[in-house]
Amino acid sequence: MRSSIVIATGMAFLLSACGTTSTDRGLSGAGIGAGAGVVVGAVTGLTLLEGALLGAAAGGLTGVLTDREIIDLGDPFWAKNDQPANGAATARVQAGLRDLGYNPGPIDGVKGTQTTQAIRDYQRDNGLLVDGQASYELASHIDGKLGG
Repeated sequence: MRSSIVIATGMAFLLSACGTTSTDRGLSGAGIGAGAGVVVGAVTGLTLLEGALLGAAAGGLTGVLTDREIIDLGDPFWAKNDQPANGAATARVQAGLRDLGYNPGPIDGVKGTQTTQAIRDYQRDNGLLVDGQASYELASHIDGKLGG
């Protein structure tokens, strides 16, 4: 029984390192810790709620206190590409880029090579992370440049 607790706690600590910011790491750590805590609660004298609360606290603290150089499991799913844009939002990015003098190709909602290059150029020119991804955040940034 003690080995189960050690394994579940160790997994929560290891997995809590997901994310590049301390906020992301804390949130993912708390979620993973809560899940592991439920397992611990099930195999010990704790209730499931007590296990989840203890696991969330331990995982969240570990996520905040570890840094990317120790363990890096990548960005959490909610931070990937700032929510990739759907076709309508991609068309909005394309139209905005065109209006700002970039050449994204046809305004069709499809992120092809021309659109990707126009996004990269815009991101570089505006001091943004250059990843070539259309996102809702990028569309809002472009709207701000257009005065919208």
